[in-house]
Amino acid sequence: MRKIISFMHISLDGFVAGPNGEMDWIKVDEEIFDYVGNRIGEGDTALYGRVTYEMMEGYWPTAADSPTASKHDIEHSKWYSQVHKVVLSKTMKDAELNNTTIISDNLADHINEIKKQSGNDILLFGSPTATHSLIEQNLIDGYWLFVNPIILGQGIPLFKGITEKTKLKLLNSHQFTCGVTELNYTVD
Repeated sequence: MRKIISFMHISLDGFVAGPNGEMDWIKVDEEIFDYVGNRIGEGDTALYGRVTYEMMEGYWPTAADSPTASKHDIEHSKWYSQVHKVVLSKTMKDAELNNTTIISDNLADHINEIKKQSGNDILLFGSPTATHSLIEQNLIDGYWLFVNPIILGQGIPLFKGITEKTKLKLLNSHQFTCGVTELNYTVD
């Protein structure tokens, strides 16, 4: 069965964004882009909440077309155009969306159906609200966290709505020269 892996930048104190959704504190560089690019290149399905999907859709389809496109922009734009996208949204309609499925109800049933299909891991990018919904229904199988060396003090937490202990097993970790530490966990 396929697994859902939550890919998220996080502050040391557990926030994925500032109080107003700010993400200007996230450190990224070519080393991280290359590392992430290798991993997501194995993925064939990307899972988003509506807000993150709209942000991605507003940039990645044409990112490679810019004359100043970076290597990362070109590679990720190509991957984004090929990957199947699943969006959790109660307001979006899927008419005319290319290679995209919208889930608006019966979340657990639809996600479990997707997990049963053949393919690779399903990568959940950002999307704190979608992540919270999936956490509440025990649908996340792993966490791929990029811990940034900053304490925000307040913001949108990664772990919200948890009522029971969830044991995790560390699969690996990686320290980047910019100070970010990657932690790759599976739900035990």
